[in-house]
Amino acid sequence: MKFILSTHNVTLTDAIEQHVLERLEKLDHIDRWLLDARVTLEKDHTAHSPEKQFKCGIRIGVRGNDLYAEDRNSDLYAAIDSTTKKLEGQIRRKHNKAKSRTHKVAARTKEAARTKETRRAS
Repeated sequence: MKFILSTHNVTLTDAIEQHVLERLEKLDHIDRWLLDARVTLEKDHTAHSPEKQFKCGIRIGVRGNDLYAEDRNSDLYAAIDSTTKKLEGQIRRKHNKAKSRTHKVAARTKEAARTKETRRAS
């Protein structure tokens, strides 16, 4: 998976970068068809509320529409964690939707074959 990390008013340390990579690795483990990830980390100095000072936004490129989530928190690591948790839910929802679509088609063809058999037998 291609990875782009950009920051605004945040000093990028190795620990922050490793934390982001670990979280994205978990997302990649859930769905191996993720193409790229663009992570934006920001610190808002003029925030009206100090408890929402850091912002993390992640856009993941997949086939179809891209997935995007963002969150604000007083702790940068907590913002990263909650953003990846939101993306995990989106990935799971997309996966379940695709699987149910496949199962629905398979059930319809199975039912059509079954009704065709019963017509022949009678």
